[in-house]
Amino acid sequence: QVQLVESGGGLVQAGDSLRLSCAASGRTFSSHTMGWFRQAPGKEREFVAAISWRTSNTYYADSLQGRFTISRDNAKNTVPLHMNSLKPEDTAVYYCAASPLTVARAGHQYPYWGQGTQVTVSS
Repeated sequence: QVQLVESGGGLVQAGDSLRLSCAASGRTFSSHTMGWFRQAPGKEREFVAAISWRTSNTYYADSLQGRFTISRDNAKNTVPLHMNSLKPEDTAVYYCAASPLTVARAGHQYPYWGQGTQVTVSS
């Protein structure tokens, strides 16, 4: 079993930066892909970014690359998501997820999910 807990959400102003973190526990993650997704009110969940735990290869939604950075901390078993130049349209609940696949961008490829953390960006 895998447990994922997100933290770091909050209310910020447009142009600010925010750092989310995903704490992972449970079974080993050496072969997993860790991902971040988000869901805005009235919209479908969308892929944000992912990182291979083993290789550190990263993957981003095309529209977010350059503003968001995903990384991993092996010692702490955490997956931070650094978000810069935030915009009101970044307002959403952000979810951390884990997949046993080497590369995964679709939500259905992730069997493990956290509860989510709210990010609100005011204009």
